[in-house]
Amino acid sequence: MDPLLRFDDVELYYDHVYALKGVSLEVREGETVALIGANGAGKTSILRAITGLRKIRKGEISYRGKRIDGTAPDEIVRMGISMVPEGRRVFPFMTVRDNLLMGAFTRNDKGEIQQSIDMVLTRFPRLKERYSQQAGTMSGGEQQMLVIGRALMARPRLLLLDEPSLGIAPKLVQDIARSIVAINRDEKVSVLLVEQNSRMALRISQRAYALSTGKVVLSGNSAEMLTDERVTHLYLGGKV
Repeated sequence: MDPLLRFDDVELYYDHVYALKGVSLEVREGETVALIGANGAGKTSILRAITGLRKIRKGEISYRGKRIDGTAPDEIVRMGISMVPEGRRVFPFMTVRDNLLMGAFTRNDKGEIQQSIDMVLTRFPRLKERYSQQAGTMSGGEQQMLVIGRALMARPRLLLLDEPSLGIAPKLVQDIARSIVAINRDEKVSVLLVEQNSRMALRISQRAYALSTGKVVLSGNSAEMLTDERVTHLYLGGKV
């Protein structure tokens, strides 16, 4: 059976500088896959290529057996791929409710949209408490919950998360990590997680790819990579 998402020898350039060079990876139905590596390693470039925000120069990207490189970003959302970008990009002057509704822009099934809102509020009780509050007045962690919830409003089969723990208080990082596990398990959403907190990423994923300067340098089972000396030295600060 084909994987849900497949990268096959993908190259991507910014002007004449390569961001991805010969990258091959896959995400299977129902799993969480982590991408770890330093800044500039190519992790976010992979997400931008998947979502059509950057055109690849070589290789193929396929989703559910269909080639999607060259497809418009809004069509990719309609196909079942949602992205949570780095930086908690909420609509600051809109309420939590209206931010969530923006995530359902591809849908017109009002009854089911309300069911999706109820699911998000159950998943993130803090959003229920802040439902009528302007998003820009909430804490960073609460805004991160909101952008994840907004992405879920599109009913994705594949959720792309770009640095969800960045700049978040440690306690809320744990809450967000637990929510990612629950979304994957309970909502049956596959997850591709870009994360500089490599230890967290490896603990909540099934498989992982380690990147360096636009290339995959290591890949495998996440639990095994947590104890791999090379990963420990390069990505976990020398500690397990």
